Amino acid sequence: MTAPKDGVEVFWYLTAPDGRNPWTPSGARKIDLPYLRQIASAVDQLGFSGALLATGPHDTWVLASALIASTERMRFLIAVHPPLISPVLAAKMAQTFDEFSNGRVLLNIINGNTTQMRAYGTTLVHDERYAYTDEWIQVWRKAVAGESLDFHGKYITAEGKALQLNSVQKPTPPLWFGGSSLAAHETAAKHIDTYLSWGEPPAQVAEKIKDLTALAAKEGRTLRYGIRLYLIVRDTDEEAWAEANRLLSTMDESTVGHMQSLLRSADSVGQQRMLDFHNGRIPKDARELEIYPDLWAGISLVRPGPGTAIVGSPKTVLKRIQEYRDAGISTFILSGIPLLEEAYRVAEQILPHLPVTYDSGSAEDKGVKDSVFTWNHSIP
Repeated sequence: MTAPKDGVEVFWYLTAPDGRNPWTPSGARKIDLPYLRQIASAVDQLGFSGALLATGPHDTWVLASALIASTERMRFLIAVHPPLISPVLAAKMAQTFDEFSNGRVLLNIINGNTTQMRAYGTTLVHDERYAYTDEWIQVWRKAVAGESLDFHGKYITAEGKALQLNSVQKPTPPLWFGGSSLAAHETAAKHIDTYLSWGEPPAQVAEKIKDLTALAAKEGRTLRYGIRLYLIVRDTDEEAWAEANRLLSTMDESTVGHMQSLLRSADSVGQQRMLDFHNGRIPKDARELEIYPDLWAGISLVRPGPGTAIVGSPKTVLKRIQEYRDAGISTFILSGIPLLEEAYRVAEQILPHLPVTYDSGSAEDKGVKDSVFTWNHSIP
């Protein structure tokens, strides 16, 4: 897998819900295909590397497929749960999407949590899901690469050759992955191209990268590293924190209590770390949940998954982004509230100061060189 040493990938978020404060009925927008096309068009035109289509109310493959014709250059990072789909069928879907999009598909491997997965009909517990994913990825890679299968694992058996296509990206589209447990790290070290961290403070992220780098070296591999963060960027730090306080003011005890009760039962190590930042407490002032300079944990009160935001002026936000880059991060999956308006704000105030690349992974194999925008400026 290749990517520019000095460039960064900056992805946006393309998943419902959305709105000015989407955890409330009055602040949530109607999310339909025309609205999602608006966001995708913004991502495509504004200079982002692509978008993450995360687990949400819409099926990620159907949504991504519906947006291919509305976009030209953005890459689709599509969430996939291995226990919920055959690796060979997933390989066929990836081949088809890669062909129809001209090499713009990426897969984000999700292991979920036990409660969530039971609702879909699988009873594998935490470490078993990673053991299953280990086998799943082996079969998926062979199938996508066009190899005949003769795999007999603990969980998966696959024989023969079922697929007729070849992916545009060689040997396969890149695989992305997150997870904070030892089982997750070991799986990533063996198989994954880009490892994604949630928005923990830079020192914790650096320690995680150190651990993963050592594990990958034992496998004879190297990884790229990414992070998922919200941004609350305004012209001044004071204005940005005022927006954080506005968001906090829309979070009531009932909404927060319900979300926290759901998330406390999750067996995700990363999710528990997010919850420990605030323990479900709604403060009077947003800065009481500033867990690191300019890093706010308030969004995780009402949102599952990664819920930290960099808050501040463009200069402040870029300073924190640089700190994550110094820790080893080269891929940023960003979002704002709401997604559409904040995509424009980030494109205007943040992207011009970053060496953004919009192609990576198997680019050389496709005969397409990584492209870095020429609008790069130094951090103000």
